[in-house]
Amino acid sequence: MSQLLFYLDPDLAKSLQQQLREQIARGILDGHIPRDKALPSSRKLAKELHIARNTVMLAYEQLLDDGYLIAKSRSGYFVNPEILKGSAKKPERLNDIDADRLPWEELLTMRPSQQQTIDKPSDWHRYDYPFIYGQIDPELFPTQHWRECSRDSMSVPAIRSWSTDHLNDDDPLLIEQIHQRLLPRRGVWADPEEILVTIGAQQALWIASMLLLKQGRRFGMESPGYVDMYNIARTFTDDLHLLGVDEDGMCLDAALRDCQLVYVTPSHQAPTTVTMPLERRRQLLDMAEIDNFLIIEDDYESETNYLDNPTPALKSLDRHNRVIYVGSLSKTLAPGLRLGYMVGPPALIREARALRRLMLRHPPTNNQRAVALFLDRGYHDALLRHTHQVFHSRWQRMGDALARHMPQSSVPSTYGGSCFWVRGPEGLDCHELQRLAAEQGILIECGDIHFFDTPRREYFRLGFSAIPESRIEPGIERLAALIPQAVRS
Repeated sequence: MSQLLFYLDPDLAKSLQQQLREQIARGILDGHIPRDKALPSSRKLAKELHIARNTVMLAYEQLLDDGYLIAKSRSGYFVNPEILKGSAKKPERLNDIDADRLPWEELLTMRPSQQQTIDKPSDWHRYDYPFIYGQIDPELFPTQHWRECSRDSMSVPAIRSWSTDHLNDDDPLLIEQIHQRLLPRRGVWADPEEILVTIGAQQALWIASMLLLKQGRRFGMESPGYVDMYNIARTFTDDLHLLGVDEDGMCLDAALRDCQLVYVTPSHQAPTTVTMPLERRRQLLDMAEIDNFLIIEDDYESETNYLDNPTPALKSLDRHNRVIYVGSLSKTLAPGLRLGYMVGPPALIREARALRRLMLRHPPTNNQRAVALFLDRGYHDALLRHTHQVFHSRWQRMGDALARHMPQSSVPSTYGGSCFWVRGPEGLDCHELQRLAAEQGILIECGDIHFFDTPRREYFRLGFSAIPESRIEPGIERLAALIPQAVRS
């Protein structure tokens, strides 16, 4: 039967061959296969593993070509001792006293691990009702199109292009696609030298902050707001000015004139999801020009707006080059790709590119090329159309379910995005609700971490990008039933 599978399904045979090759190579490197003892014959190993003998023979031949094995006449295959040369012996384990003898509390100049940040469970798939934000329903991922682009990025000409050291340059095709395809959607027109590819939007925020913030400079941002932007800013300055948020987004107060850098999420305020209207955007830009401050616009959900004519990006209204625009493909393509970009004046991007070089040179160029092909072939546009349809339907279903089962809760009336920001009844403890919900297979996110001045435990966030539409209402109904138990008397 295994021999028949080899002939009928060469892909299966190749996969088995590769798996066997990897297992043997790993066993050699880990020291689990003796050097002085011959490996089982191809016939014997094939019988033990219930696979075709040809599969074992091809795996052995590949390991022979790669230098893991040597062939001895009439004796079989043996581990090649050369493959293990240069490997250091495992040292004796230090005891706990020796391991902790250094005064790390004094040696470390910062303790980022002590900062509060969003914690997302890696096993979110196991929850029946994963109202998690920032994850993508696996059913929405364009597997075939992505595999095609990944395969073509591994062609011989493509490999010769991206495998060389690009120093601090980005893939020209990706820059072209950002320039011609992504940015014009938001009304942003930028020259290629004004664009920098980053490892997600997070790196863009860090680079901009590192270049523009220092002790003595005031940083303004929304509260509630994006917690990791707060953490980044605190790394460089202690002077933070928190601006409140209303139904039109970040409130503009007179204290803005004392800021040197302001962070804002106007399209979908993080985390409340409200949209800043055009009039307030223009007012913010006027203040930036009059009071001489710069703005970081985080357009993190730029591609998840279902409106035919969405409000233009703040950057598109900028006439004085005061806006640094940050975008990402995480919310539409895949968060794990970690690909973002920043747009700003050439003088800033030049320094940002040099700073990025000191960190990691540039994002992996093979990944850049695969994404560039995905954009160039129109697959991203098709994905957006499909995602908008799915998200719009889920948004309506969740809005209806919240109105039906949580009428006592306050939910902002917003359009677009991939989550709802919910204010529960007075006295609600979101952490207790989260615990009770998890016991029922419901995953929610507490909202108090987004408040930086006064903790507010009655807020929580419900994402709908990762949950099937059919589970939205049952999950909301079950969650609503738990709220009375989480309200402090």
